[in-house]
Amino acid sequence: MKKLLSLLMVLLLLAACGSKGGEEKGELYVFLPGEYISDDVINDFEDETGIKVYITTFDSNEMMYTKLLGGTVYDIIIPSDYMIERLISEGMVQKLDKSRLSNLDSIYDQVLHMDFDPNNDYSVPYFWGNVGICYDKTLVDPADVESQGWNVLRNTKYKGMIYMYDSIRDAFMMAEKSLGYSMNTDDEEELQKAYEWLVDIAVNMDPAYVTDEAIDGLANGEKAMGMMYSGDAALIYTDNEDIAFWAPTEGTNYFVDAMVIHKDAKNVDAAYKFMDYITGYDAAYENSVFVGYSSVNKDVLADLTAAGGDFEGNDAYIPRDKNANDEVFHSNEAVLKTISELWVNVKNTH
Repeated sequence: MKKLLSLLMVLLLLAACGSKGGEEKGELYVFLPGEYISDDVINDFEDETGIKVYITTFDSNEMMYTKLLGGTVYDIIIPSDYMIERLISEGMVQKLDKSRLSNLDSIYDQVLHMDFDPNNDYSVPYFWGNVGICYDKTLVDPADVESQGWNVLRNTKYKGMIYMYDSIRDAFMMAEKSLGYSMNTDDEEELQKAYEWLVDIAVNMDPAYVTDEAIDGLANGEKAMGMMYSGDAALIYTDNEDIAFWAPTEGTNYFVDAMVIHKDAKNVDAAYKFMDYITGYDAAYENSVFVGYSSVNKDVLADLTAAGGDFEGNDAYIPRDKNANDEVFHSNEAVLKTISELWVNVKNTH
């Protein structure tokens, strides 16, 4: 009888172990911009935690916001600063339990305590950078770029040789900064002057209005220069050392994209594990090499830009520290509506 009971106990233990091994260990739904994470990082996270990650991408912060308004719920969302500001103000994201995040001390100080979330109560930085002029040194005189700043895009010496990034906010930022205004201005006269600055380019420079096509176009010498995000320019530079990047001293958009947890997230534990994992050294290193944007992990940032690092000497990967003329976008729907209408007019003028 004792032998029978012992056999039953062994069988029950084996069944329990088998059941535990077959259990789902969790899942995670992440909503982020396209091509903004390494597949290897996702695979490594899944292998380490047993959590299955489902990635959905968006083309713009506004498209992301619209989908959230429609009721779609993701566990982690990775928007830009101004959109995080809006999500916080509308109660769409959770306040963080920082005791569950062990890598906060590893994050580069320059991307913490931003205006949109001063105490990082809701967001954990993911990538950061700025916007500048990406150009081919064999076609454009660096002295022109550095002395003229954004106005080099109106220099008729380069007519027909420029890309204009089809981004409403960044296009107006560029015009406003060149005119000495805040890129968050809501002054009607200043917005009109910025509109006229952009019309001048449309009329006199024969620009190509594109988005990601500018990356391959500049890399292949199809055009000479254009406005570009630092991370995209960093990847071009790694393949073509004739490419240079300059953030005009009159000011630019200094941006931080960050991870937030949706207020109705169903997999909160998995979300914290992911946020902690992605800011750790190994994952942050792999992710930054793959994507090209500046790492928020200060040790990774130092190693990738040191002698022998993947981004040694790459001015686009190492955006200058935020200066007095640089700003972060703020959410202002009234201004966005106005400049959206003006931007349509600019492109129609072209």
